[in-house]
Amino acid sequence: MSTTMTIRLEPELKRKLDQLAEATQRSKSFLAAEAIRDFIELNEWQIEEIKAAIKEADNGDFASNKTVKKTFSKWGVDAD
Repeated sequence: MSTTMTIRLEPELKRKLDQLAEATQRSKSFLAAEAIRDFIELNEWQIEEIKAAIKEADNGDFASNKTVKKTFSKWGVDAD
């Protein structure tokens, strides 16, 4: 089941969506729904990771100085 939603797009974005729909032989609605789905999945993942990190920080679960230095040294950065 699906529902209808109206959105406003800048003219340039609409033009690009029209072109993409034509090139992929998909409807604009399909492409917009896919884009929104991907956006939501990404943001849900990021929010859950942030919540988990905050919980770890609240519990005092941090990387040791040795671990931080080792990680930075892999990138050629002095962690001191």
